[in-house]
Amino acid sequence: MSQTLKQKPTTHGFAKAAIKELGWWRAHKFLFLRRLSQVCVFALFAISPFIASWAGVWLLKGNLSASELFGVVPLSDPLATLQVLMTGHLPELSLILGAVIIVLLYAVLGGRVFCSWVCPVNMVTDLASWLRRKMNLPRTAEMPRNLRYYLLALVLILPVLTGMTVWEWLNPVPILYRAVLFGAGSGLWILAAIFLLDLFISERAWCGHLCPTGALFGLIGKVSPVKVSAVNAKDCDNCMDCFVVCPERQVLKPALKGKQPMITDSDCTQCGRCIDVCAQRVFQYQNRIALKAENNQ
Repeated sequence: MSQTLKQKPTTHGFAKAAIKELGWWRAHKFLFLRRLSQVCVFALFAISPFIASWAGVWLLKGNLSASELFGVVPLSDPLATLQVLMTGHLPELSLILGAVIIVLLYAVLGGRVFCSWVCPVNMVTDLASWLRRKMNLPRTAEMPRNLRYYLLALVLILPVLTGMTVWEWLNPVPILYRAVLFGAGSGLWILAAIFLLDLFISERAWCGHLCPTGALFGLIGKVSPVKVSAVNAKDCDNCMDCFVVCPERQVLKPALKGKQPMITDSDCTQCGRCIDVCAQRVFQYQNRIALKAENNQ
């Protein structure tokens, strides 16, 4: 297996075996569910003003930086909250409480679940990845994966030096929301730059190597009990489809080759695409706490 795993991933006949063996739906299930999740979160922000004018109740007010669920439960981006704290200003209690709620939520679900199941920029970077496969573009040199942690540190240092939440001016997530919901397209060049970077310069550059928000959620998700696991690694036929589609392919090899089948690397976005495209059903989601309790019985 070790020699085969080092082969260059190929897009020839990509996921054809999974579609033939499992059917189109099961070979795309998690991709479809992720898109549904991303669109539904966006739609809740979009339709809430109309529902509020009709029923007097806000379903989800604000954006992914700071919002309120049903006008009562605060939800806020932990990174945005940290930036406010680093400016030396004490934010409103609701902002801090909202950040705590989000941290606890993603500590349970897996931090980078946000990246693949909620973040709208993921649709832009996935499109670039899909086009790379369709255009059969060659693999390009990858950036250092720890670069995003240096950028995270920079994002938190800048408020100390400037007294302002500098990153929020450039953060592509609220930029995309503002552009679609309010027609504010002044920052769309950032999204275009991310798309072109991922497509022509470095594969999965933004989400896999640069995004400071993803870096923070990766740290939050280290303690998560929910993980993808190569439960049937012995059945792997080395088709390499999981390596082609995985946004963080470096997390797969230890699970397929090592003694520990569970992917514990916090870089994993838990997108479920490795589960989708594997005709051999090698991967599945597992709860490591429940699994440990079961093994101890």
